[in-house]
Amino acid sequence: MDSTLSWLGLLSYGDQGWGDELLKGAYLSIGISVTAYLIGLLLGLLGAVAKISKNRPAIVAASVYTTVIRSVPDILIIFLIYYTATDAVRSVLAMTGLAADFQLNGFEAAALSLGVVQGGYTTEVLRGAIVAVPRGQSEAAYAVGLKRWQTFFLVILPQMFPLALPGLGNLWLIVLKESSLVSLIGFTELVLAGKMAAGATRHYLLFYCAVGVIFLVMSGLSTMILHFIEVRAYHSWKRR
Repeated sequence: MDSTLSWLGLLSYGDQGWGDELLKGAYLSIGISVTAYLIGLLLGLLGAVAKISKNRPAIVAASVYTTVIRSVPDILIIFLIYYTATDAVRSVLAMTGLAADFQLNGFEAAALSLGVVQGGYTTEVLRGAIVAVPRGQSEAAYAVGLKRWQTFFLVILPQMFPLALPGLGNLWLIVLKESSLVSLIGFTELVLAGKMAAGATRHYLLFYCAVGVIFLVMSGLSTMILHFIEVRAYHSWKRR
């Protein structure tokens, strides 16, 4: 009983507990994941469009990007981007004559690092969804006078979205878990907060299990929301 009370005290709020630090870490993990996911969606959409285009340099650039992302360990890419992004942006700004005192903070660098990794996988998910849309849809759009960009945004994109949802849902769960990798570059998200709490109290099992439970809850809620969205999108697509 005393042991249970002791554990509850360690997980509580205030000076004696670490509950507020864990929840803050969870909040930052979600923030990093959402930001990285959106960056990945943007990069993935650009990469998918490049891969199905007839522009040879764009195809080569997108292929190199996805090959590197899927071949090199994620943590190595995160290290490279985290430690070089600020200098790279400063160099570009200096070349353009703009102020070169740019500095990425920890959150921005972490989200950008994970976003670039996500973009490589998102490219293939979206490319597969675009290819799955019957070619006749594009031909019909061109026949009624729609331009190429109008066809993509008005015809292809609405039809590819339900097809891409399962893959995009899996990528969200992956980026949510991979947010723990940024603890290796010193950003205090959920895993690092749990590690600090465990190190300070020597209750390693308690805090690592608490971190695991929080991730399980976040993933479970995400799965429920994603399932609801997929069902709604599927029924909407079937009514077309």
